[in-house]
Amino acid sequence: MKNFKKFLSLILVALLLLITACSNEESSKDDSGDAEKETVNRDEKLIVYTNANSDGRGEWLVEKAKEEGFNIEIVGAGGGDLTNRLISEKANPVADVVYGLNHMFFEQLQAEDVLIPYEPKWAGEVEEGINDPDNYYHGLVKVALIMAYNADVVDSVDLAKGYLEIADNADFKGVYQARDDLGAATSKVIVASILSNFADPNGELGISDEGWKYIEKFYENGVQIPEGEDYYSMLSSGKAPIGTIISGELAAKIEQYGVEPSFIHPEQGTPQVVESVAIVKGTKKEALAQEFIDWMGSADVQGEFAAQFNAMPANVEARDNVTDFLKEVFADVKQQDIDWEFVTENIDAWVEKLELEIF
Repeated sequence: MKNFKKFLSLILVALLLLITACSNEESSKDDSGDAEKETVNRDEKLIVYTNANSDGRGEWLVEKAKEEGFNIEIVGAGGGDLTNRLISEKANPVADVVYGLNHMFFEQLQAEDVLIPYEPKWAGEVEEGINDPDNYYHGLVKVALIMAYNADVVDSVDLAKGYLEIADNADFKGVYQARDDLGAATSKVIVASILSNFADPNGELGISDEGWKYIEKFYENGVQIPEGEDYYSMLSSGKAPIGTIISGELAAKIEQYGVEPSFIHPEQGTPQVVESVAIVKGTKKEALAQEFIDWMGSADVQGEFAAQFNAMPANVEARDNVTDFLKEVFADVKQQDIDWEFVTENIDAWVEKLELEIF
């Protein structure tokens, strides 16, 4: 009996040792997995798609990222073209990160299952209502698309209704810009700003007949920007002295062309969008992409970017660095109330109709 108790005790001790060993081994595996997850090789190249790399902004980001130890390659294109490219590459993605697109495009990418969710460390510092609630994209820069004119070429302009008035005024025929490059984000936002005022559930593509007639007249009476020309060069030279300026590019354009515009603040408000950032689904460098986004959207980096490029950061912790110039630009800007969900559902069909029937 004693021998049996002794044997039983040995069995129990052996089992306890085995359980402890297994537990330690599993713990070691977990620790190793965590360590592997936390270890990121910054020498690996990140492919970054963007439509916000003009006026030195892309070069600045590449250089700052390099100083931080990141190796990034910028691939630039218009917002619509970039969105279509990401969707077409969905089965074999090339990009790791995409930034600069507004929420209209990011909603399309999310619907096409092109993005993966990630909540950056700085997400809670972003102005309320800007980030995607499901963490697929997060705001970097607020941009206002402000109507403006060259006061040296045209007299003081009073356009109380902005886009809704300009095409009906014979004095402005052949004077204002009507961008027909509908692959670009800015042009699509202008279309959205106009057509959303003519929403009609019984109309073609959700727009009334009046709306389609108006936007046809808008393009017919406006001036298109020739290939190789710049919207600001058209404004500053007087070839088309009324147009839409992009708040984040304004300071650089004034310096480049030496002409400071006067602003038009319509009663209905000015369209505003937010440039955001997201991780592309299928990237083989997800952890590196997360680390890069944590750095890129931080208050320090966005504050430095704001000071360098007169940008309005979505990260409120970075707004101490906003220049007095940009504060003045935004001081009188009232945001236009646009149903972006409605726009996102219809913008591609609107553009297709414009390209096939109006241009």
